[in-house]
Amino acid sequence: MKTFIFPGQGSQERGMGGTLFDDFSTLTQKADEILGYSIKELCLEDTNRQLSRTEFTQPAIYVVSAYCYYNRLRDQSQKPDFVAGHSLGEFNALLAAECFDFETGLKLVKKRGELMSQASGGGMAAILGSNKEDIQRILEENGLSDIDLANYNTPSQIVVSGAKAQIDQAFEIFNGGEIKYIPLNTSGAFHSRLMQASKAAFEHYLNQFEFSSPQIPVISNVTAMPYGNDTIKANIAEQIISPVRWCESIQYLMAKGEMSFEEIGHGEILSKLVVSIREQTPLPVQAEKDKQTGPATTRDEGHGKIPWLDDIQSLTAEEKVSLWNRQYPVGTRIKSSFSDQDNLETRTEAVVLFGHRSAVYMKGFNGYFDLDEVIPLL
Repeated sequence: MKTFIFPGQGSQERGMGGTLFDDFSTLTQKADEILGYSIKELCLEDTNRQLSRTEFTQPAIYVVSAYCYYNRLRDQSQKPDFVAGHSLGEFNALLAAECFDFETGLKLVKKRGELMSQASGGGMAAILGSNKEDIQRILEENGLSDIDLANYNTPSQIVVSGAKAQIDQAFEIFNGGEIKYIPLNTSGAFHSRLMQASKAAFEHYLNQFEFSSPQIPVISNVTAMPYGNDTIKANIAEQIISPVRWCESIQYLMAKGEMSFEEIGHGEILSKLVVSIREQTPLPVQAEKDKQTGPATTRDEGHGKIPWLDDIQSLTAEEKVSLWNRQYPVGTRIKSSFSDQDNLETRTEAVVLFGHRSAVYMKGFNGYFDLDEVIPLL
């Protein structure tokens, strides 16, 4: 199986796109009409030094990634099994899934970039060498309540976002030892509570559009799960204030079996993140198990009925979580249906993620396991 992944803000670079603007001259002309300036000049020359400004960055990346996708299909017509994009890149994933056309996507991205560029008083920073539980604990212990976790890029690379004063204050708290704290050059606190005004304005703008159901499964940044047919407007609006769950999205796709990832767009930022996620995540082994024993359900192991998995099939996500937490304390050892890592142990109580997914966080794995995929070891 193959997943196309599309980069987001931060992948921009003068010269990106090259000859693609001439290769897709009709679309380039349409882009210029929508934007009111030359997209080719912006990307190739950047005479006015605007490429790093959010309202210009986002349309530029969208256009270049769209051309790269069309060029990829022209060379090899086979479409991917899944698509995903990092933040802004999700609009290119939705374009690839035929939820809207090139022009509609560019209008959306143009408006999104304009709204996000108007945010002020916020900042962002990347934290390397830690995990989201420890980061959240340190923030709480130091009273940094105006900082949110914004991007889960890998199990050990988290981006935080929030009030500029607290982002600056956190430098001395985090930076030291094996942890690196790197302030980012952004105009606002993207993917945080401080973007509520931008989200509200974008929701209003979205009312004039209608979208088609995805023709290829699109993995949502908000849920780390495939889009539903009627969730596009809600997801792309919520994405502005919600964490980018990139690590969980890639882990979800890895759990599908043998999965290859191809970055479509300028640069290799996401490809490098995928390598890191693979190195820090137990590899799915279900495909190999199927080869050896046929499709496995984890129920038929010669022991008859397995209580947990068989007893939860008709329950809602909330009911599964409630039952798990009554029966199994934090620290319960489990067996997984998609990982052969030894000594798996729960690190938290079970929770309902994204309103529909029952899951429990696993110590040592630095990620959530669905309750439908675990067997407690008693």
